[in-house]
Amino acid sequence: MLSSYRGFIMDLDGTIYKGKEVIKESATFVHALADRHIPYVFLTNNSSRTPTEIAEKLKRMNVPATPGHIYTSSLAMAAYAREHWHFPIRAYVIGSRGLVHALEETGVHFTDQNPDVVIIGVDRFFTYEKLAKAQTALLNGAKLLATNADKAIPTEDGYMPGNGAIVAAVAKASGSTPTFVGKPEQWIVDQSLSMLKTAKEETLLIGDNYDTDIVAGLRSGVPTLHVGTGVTPTEALVEKGQQPTFSSPKLDALLLDQ
Repeated sequence: MLSSYRGFIMDLDGTIYKGKEVIKESATFVHALADRHIPYVFLTNNSSRTPTEIAEKLKRMNVPATPGHIYTSSLAMAAYAREHWHFPIRAYVIGSRGLVHALEETGVHFTDQNPDVVIIGVDRFFTYEKLAKAQTALLNGAKLLATNADKAIPTEDGYMPGNGAIVAAVAKASGSTPTFVGKPEQWIVDQSLSMLKTAKEETLLIGDNYDTDIVAGLRSGVPTLHVGTGVTPTEALVEKGQQPTFSSPKLDALLLDQ
């Protein structure tokens, strides 16, 4: 029974909304959590926006959210850098506003001259020049870090290239192996659990993408709920090995009362 869980981790793209369009049943589900004072975190691999910007988007969709409800792969990257690298860390960064802001807050020094690391998040203005600079840095010894490996992003107009496509180009050009911090890596799930302050077994991770959301829960020992509103259709689950704890065609508030 979903009502037995004390905390919820929810994906955004494909689970709560698709691009600019909210999934109405999902909005109702979040309202039910808020009304019952059940803690929840939105966990997204999308590194392009800040938590404040994402919370504002959710509020416009009538989904109750504050910046404190949001944990992004950009924040996970900043936390990873703090824990695994000596500062001041010099980084060549390919990414959008959300990633740049998170790394600035951490104290990362941005440079394309002999950086220690190349950090990549989704960049809708990715160019050959950026690819060349990343290649040079990596061939000179920099390490390759990336927010996530998503090949595609679900939008209201269909699927668009994700960060994984950019990382693949850089890795191929440089012969480097990237380190990812976003879903399905356990790192980002552990960070969101620390926000909720709930134990793994009493937390439910909800998402539409089996290869990112559900596998993240499986790797982390967190129960999962798959919803068929995004990347992985419900009927495709039979082709997967390990199954989610629960599966539903949509994220319905009635699930909390069953």
